[in-house]
Amino acid sequence: MRRSEMLPFASREADGHENATVALTMRAGLVRRFGSGLYGFTPIGQRVRENIISIIAREMNAIGGQRVRLPSLNDSGIWKRSGRWANFDDEMFTLENRDGKHLCLAPSHEEGVVHLVDGVVRSYEDLPVLLYQVTSKYRDDHARNGLVRTKEFTMKDAYSLHATDDSLETYYDRVRAAYVRIFDLLGLEFAITVAENSVMGGSNSEEFVALADTGTCVLHRCTAADCRFGVTDESPTADLSAGDPCPECGGRLAAGEGIEIGHAFKLGTRYTEPAGLTVDDADGGERDVVMGSYGIGIERLLHAIVEQHGDENGCYWPGSRHDRVAPFVTSIVPLEYDGDLRDVADRLYDACGRDETLLFDDPEQTIGERFAESDLLGVPWKVILGNHYRETGEIELEARDGTTRYAPVEAVADIVERAAP
Repeated sequence: MRRSEMLPFASREADGHENATVALTMRAGLVRRFGSGLYGFTPIGQRVRENIISIIAREMNAIGGQRVRLPSLNDSGIWKRSGRWANFDDEMFTLENRDGKHLCLAPSHEEGVVHLVDGVVRSYEDLPVLLYQVTSKYRDDHARNGLVRTKEFTMKDAYSLHATDDSLETYYDRVRAAYVRIFDLLGLEFAITVAENSVMGGSNSEEFVALADTGTCVLHRCTAADCRFGVTDESPTADLSAGDPCPECGGRLAAGEGIEIGHAFKLGTRYTEPAGLTVDDADGGERDVVMGSYGIGIERLLHAIVEQHGDENGCYWPGSRHDRVAPFVTSIVPLEYDGDLRDVADRLYDACGRDETLLFDDPEQTIGERFAESDLLGVPWKVILGNHYRETGEIELEARDGTTRYAPVEAVADIVERAAP
């Protein structure tokens, strides 16, 4: 993308009422606030968001997930049948259509996925199955902490359906392992905590909680390198303190704050039994379908990444070129976009891939402003065309962490392709 083609979202300042992480996402031009708990994504922010979703979808597909799409506008009938129409009422957005029917904007989709497979899943041989989607959810929650708690948000929600509890256990562990891989790929420090099922129901659940300076819960987590154990102030057994031994590995617990980024539930027959969703078993009888439910908050992930990796100069995105979160792989920063520098900049723009490269061609920007904006957006590589190139013919490549190297023009694209900044 050419810088001259971009709307100047990155020049906008936060309004002074946001915490540092939210202020950075706004200052970088990733999001704009539309009201309490309502955010819109700019073209650059949407690139980051889609990159995160792509990593998640790939890992879900790798464990046999099949992508679906369920409507966000739901008839009240499926919610009344499950008993959650009244239970979710405090946070559920409800409305009445022109025909006098009661509807809601779905805060989750357990009822929806049961309706989707009802009449299709008939035999134990049709199971297990893992269905997932990436779509908007709506909850009339108390908005706070920017993208962490909003009234409209994006969730990757998945649902597994089974003929037996043993099958649910197998798939639960499979999804849990995929979540660990996803959060590791996104470079996040996180703990896994036992959690309350609350309005979701079912037997038990676990939360994946990212470490944060400003979070939504108190987190005590194990400091041992390979241990993910943690408890929050919302965990069923939260009577552990900093310095206590870890119940799982014997390491020491540290206290801090956290942000829930994922949740996995063993739901059992909580939603299938009220809906009458059964399958024929091998003996000719019938049994209720067993379910699991698994969610990841997309905007929360983005916030947590910026929280853990951002600095005073801007965003710092984890991942390689092929697992990237950054909106661009490379920024081409010429001292001036004119004459011989323009010709070389255009050649590099093509060689590095136009869709993955930000070319600073706007004549209104100084070289210092170009450097600052590249760092603010967290672009992993700066390809610098300045006095060093004019003197030696070599391009300066600067990684986001400030380390530099030099290379001839023809080698730049290959270095950017292969080297992790």
